[in-house]
Amino acid sequence: MFDKILIANRGEIALRILRAAKELGISTVAVHSTADSEAMHVKLADESVCVGPPSARDSYLNIPALLAACEITGAEALHPGYGFLAENARFAEILADHHIVFVGPKAEHIRMMGDKIEAKRTVKELGIPCVPGSDGAISGDHEAAAVARELGYPVIVKASAGGGGRGMKVARSQSELSVALATARLEAKTAFGDDAVYLEKFLEKPRHIEVQILGDGRGKAIHLGERECSLQRRHQKVWEESPSPALNASQRGHIGEVCASAMRKLGYVGLGTIEFLYEDGQFYFIEMNTRIQVEHPVTEMITGVDLVNEQIKIAAGSPLSLTQEQVIFHGHAIECRINAEHPATFRPSPGEIAYYHPPGGLGVRVDSAVYAGYVIPPTYDSLVGKLIVHGRTRNEALMRLRRSLDEFIIDGIDTTIPLFQTLVRNADIQNALYDIHWLEKFLATGGMDIAAA
Repeated sequence: MFDKILIANRGEIALRILRAAKELGISTVAVHSTADSEAMHVKLADESVCVGPPSARDSYLNIPALLAACEITGAEALHPGYGFLAENARFAEILADHHIVFVGPKAEHIRMMGDKIEAKRTVKELGIPCVPGSDGAISGDHEAAAVARELGYPVIVKASAGGGGRGMKVARSQSELSVALATARLEAKTAFGDDAVYLEKFLEKPRHIEVQILGDGRGKAIHLGERECSLQRRHQKVWEESPSPALNASQRGHIGEVCASAMRKLGYVGLGTIEFLYEDGQFYFIEMNTRIQVEHPVTEMITGVDLVNEQIKIAAGSPLSLTQEQVIFHGHAIECRINAEHPATFRPSPGEIAYYHPPGGLGVRVDSAVYAGYVIPPTYDSLVGKLIVHGRTRNEALMRLRRSLDEFIIDGIDTTIPLFQTLVRNADIQNALYDIHWLEKFLATGGMDIAAA
């Protein structure tokens, strides 16, 4: 096991990693920008190192500064969390060159899954079903039109190096296709430095379902069930739950084993999430995330497995400690991402938290790194924390979520708590009658007019 680990992230995920490391008896090093000098993980870590000014480019993305922090403190391993450098294959290679363990997959797998075209080609070979689409990047409008005719409209243009909804445009007719291509290419070039795009059939009412996998790189891999992530705004998840109310045990077991089998063949190391669109009983691969997910707590709540703990132990060279038969699912869990944003306009709301009172009680978990007096900086993402509840049934979880949201107090800034208070009382949500387009339609038709006023 490692003696010391450096946490190359901030906010709630940095604190989550710190807690797991301490429970394993590992000393922790927190890195931070000048804007995060008063962050909770910095206060609780055994050591801390300032790696730069507020700009992420000059601090959390500053590879030389992170390497120097490892060398100064003697950290043997680095956990990247999510975002920032978590899926940067070159960073993983640089760490290896400096004999520092990257707590994550092999660089080759990060690179493979980071290229959406290569990822799709790879998983097809591994037996994972994919959305019908082009075999590779589209060279021009003429080829795009031919592929679209074969697939049938509507189609969606996607950036090969994309993520987070950037470089994605829907075309419902040939007249819309050239504009969608040009716009997607421009967005992709701006966001990722790569304007390669490809085409897929656009599914009208799919659900977003992802499978959590864990492998040790020694030929063993298991799945820990699926998460339903269909409630999204601008392709960003806001509410996740497990198990998916759309699947039965047979479907769950089948897609889980398909994913676990593929990861065994690949020799995958650590945590990963294979994401699908699900429509009319069919699963279609969309991407794989080679890191811990924001929504990992819902899986932990229904399995009792500490995913970050497992991630660290595998990176330290331990074999997989669980068999598939030992993964038992209990009850239902739901997570809401609480952001520092206006609940109707989604305008960012940085500033000082005047009063903070998280909910508690049986089956309630809050993953957050804020406290009264903490200042939410305008420099980074707006996530304040995650409220996760667990119940014996989905209905019990919904009622526990409703009660917990009504207890949750964060004063001094706007938050999205009122949005979730509205959603948890909505009949469609209560009956699980939603898809990936539901939330945006709900908002567009005035679902949050009261909050906006």
